[in-house]
Amino acid sequence: MLEQFHVPEDIAYRVQHDALRDTCAELLEKAGLPEADARLAADVLVASDLRGVETHGVSNLMRSYITGLGNGHLNPHPNMRIVRETPACATIDSDAGMGVVIAPRAMEIAIEKGKATGAGLVTIANGRHLGMAGYHAMMALEHDMIGQCMTACGPSFVPTFAAEAAIGTNPIAIAAPAGEEPPFVFDAAMSILAANKITLAKRLGVDLEPGWIANPDGTPITEAGPVPDEYMLLPAGSTRELGSHKAYSLGVVVDILGGLLNGSPAGPMAPRGNNNHFVAAYDIEAFIDVQEFKKGMDEYLRALRDLKPAPGHDRVFYAGLPEHEETAERKEHGIPLHPEVIDWFRSACSELGVEFRL
Repeated sequence: MLEQFHVPEDIAYRVQHDALRDTCAELLEKAGLPEADARLAADVLVASDLRGVETHGVSNLMRSYITGLGNGHLNPHPNMRIVRETPACATIDSDAGMGVVIAPRAMEIAIEKGKATGAGLVTIANGRHLGMAGYHAMMALEHDMIGQCMTACGPSFVPTFAAEAAIGTNPIAIAAPAGEEPPFVFDAAMSILAANKITLAKRLGVDLEPGWIANPDGTPITEAGPVPDEYMLLPAGSTRELGSHKAYSLGVVVDILGGLLNGSPAGPMAPRGNNNHFVAAYDIEAFIDVQEFKKGMDEYLRALRDLKPAPGHDRVFYAGLPEHEETAERKEHGIPLHPEVIDWFRSACSELGVEFRL
């Protein structure tokens, strides 16, 4: 995540991840989730903060989830069921269950199918926000598998040449194991900004860069400035000349696999607040010897990070390496939270009868 979206160290409260996870779990349980589901949801959120992906951590999502449990948007006791199945594939109706609970369980199904057939593919209808897509993709790593997760959101960004929002931010995550190197973990929205980054920018009072958002008529805003009252998100690339059609089309791919494939309306037809998903697990051993694959991954990833850096840069990264390093740092020194977020936790704990121990 870009530095301007991080909480400045001089105002940050450093919170230990175990205490944060326990607090989130207790709050979610008080809001109506069963204990096991509350702990799973809390783990997804805190894992995001540990990796430095604060857009999908406790700061933005805890209050959203508790509100959703209270107003009925999120079903705390969903009847998750498989409605269509083959040895390798499944279609799930998640019954409006929290994506941070349903998606990991769907990934477990994909992993078991992948072990049996070589590849497990699961598409999920009637879904809700699943947090950090990378969490679910990374579940495959401990099984020597390649994991994939994508989520089809309601209309959020304007397609290339359009003046109306029609495609969700529609993140795609892919995780591949290595031997000695940290795993490759790609996790990115197809919009130029994840929607939650706008929330962070407002909280921190930072300007947005040129080309990050558009005016209400779809025209990219080409000057840096604060978040305006009215705006629309753009696909990665911003304009056709800079490749926006590529991210726009990848967003359509996510709508197809995560929406249309399970019978859900997608893109402009998708109801706001509904997020439908697609997860997959590919068994490496079905294609190549696992150790040979991991050796190849180590060599490849080292070659990438050993590249000569361009002027003004200290090193070259690959997806997943900065997050791996950030996790180690935050486990030792704590997760930085904004004072406004700490105030929200203090208030929520008081309201729901949970001990405040952050």
